[in-house]
Amino acid sequence: MPIKNGLQYKERLDRNRPDIRIAGQQVQGKVSEHAAFKGLMATQASMYDMQADESAKARMTFESPLSGERVGLSFLQPKTKKDLAARREMMQAWAYAHNGFLGRAPDYMNTALMAYSSAAGILEKDYPQFAANLRNYYVYCRENDITLSHVFIQPKAARLSNFLLALEDPPAARVMEKNKDGIIVRGAFMLDTQGATSDEILVYPAPFPTFHEGESPYSFFFAVPSCLPGIRFVCRESFVGGESAYDYPLSSRYEEMDTLVLFEDVLVPWDRVFLCGDVSMANRLSEESRFHTHAATQVMCKNIAKTEFFLGVAETMAETSGIDQNAHVVEMVSELLVILETLKSLQLAAENGAKRDKWGSMVPDPKPLLAANVYFPKVYPRMIEIIHLIGSSSVIMIPSEKDFDGKLGDPLQRYLKGVGLDAKNNVQLSRLAWELSVSAFGGRQSVYEKFFFGNAATVTNRLYNGYEGREKYKQRILDFLSEK
Repeated sequence: MPIKNGLQYKERLDRNRPDIRIAGQQVQGKVSEHAAFKGLMATQASMYDMQADESAKARMTFESPLSGERVGLSFLQPKTKKDLAARREMMQAWAYAHNGFLGRAPDYMNTALMAYSSAAGILEKDYPQFAANLRNYYVYCRENDITLSHVFIQPKAARLSNFLLALEDPPAARVMEKNKDGIIVRGAFMLDTQGATSDEILVYPAPFPTFHEGESPYSFFFAVPSCLPGIRFVCRESFVGGESAYDYPLSSRYEEMDTLVLFEDVLVPWDRVFLCGDVSMANRLSEESRFHTHAATQVMCKNIAKTEFFLGVAETMAETSGIDQNAHVVEMVSELLVILETLKSLQLAAENGAKRDKWGSMVPDPKPLLAANVYFPKVYPRMIEIIHLIGSSSVIMIPSEKDFDGKLGDPLQRYLKGVGLDAKNNVQLSRLAWELSVSAFGGRQSVYEKFFFGNAATVTNRLYNGYEGREKYKQRILDFLSEK
């Protein structure tokens, strides 16, 4: 099938029935009706409905070169700057649908898979079958609108020294054996955001240092259905506060579940294997596919939508509190404006500086995107702080919707109203600010943004080492000093 709508998204996941464990219990029945997942799935269903809407198809989809039917635009390999702009507009539309709170919205992994498959030529000489597998899987996902999750990292115990890997039962995920049907994989992976609400899972752990000479059992790249026997998703505690969109305006809609994925001797068919054993090639594919650059274009759309959301909350709270003209408030709101315009400028700079790579992809200039990857995690805590400072006690004093329906409704209406806003709506705004900045949902968002593309050192090193042209600035100084 080509693009799917929201109902088809839900029905497919309900039919697949992956093994999901939460709070010590296995999820029974339809995952789309489970309290931990239903709000998120409803949001993503509305996003899939957007691309199926006749009035939006032209900007949300493109014509499949295989079938001629409409497929999701985030799968498109951009070959021109016009393609980049079309992808940006489509991804921005989805980002506004979730207001930037879905770190792993479907277009993120669609973009990642596009990047990898476009660079499959890297594998052609040494691993022609793996190259074909990767290209075929991309086409399969594009033509069937597959919703993907992914894992790139392993639990800390699996990242210890080579000495520990020499133990009888090392904790690192690895290929246990190969047979005529495929590879047998055992181990655990994290942090699989949306693993429980996706059709399939892409597994591409960072190449692990190994004491082995030659082929490494710890280096592999493959994709499998989430319901494959032997795969189990262990969920963290759900941060959905409740179903009420009044009391929990964010978590009731946008709570992405993070999972630990257990692979218990899972058979991965050969046609789903894209690399196995070659650490050097795994590094090359990751680098030459320009995965981080392509993915960062999607992330920029998310971050812009999220920053605009923060800006709207801050301005509305300031206005309803009657402090919107106070100098210190104007200064704080202006900080959010600077963040927003900085992100927008970096986004356009990357797009305008795009160049075609050897695989035919139009790749945005990585320098502005690398800078944005360092910048946003640094300013996000300040964005949270601004909500705290503007909201002050109102971010804490937040009665529930039921309080307004009871005997206290009248006094609450009298004492909790804002400027131009009745008490119930004013408290709803405060509850929004609380979920954004104080709640478990908001706390998880803060940590997630901090480590989105890796820890601070990793992201900073990626910028420093990936910033081409630094030598010319040093030479400029040397030339200046040598002038007589």
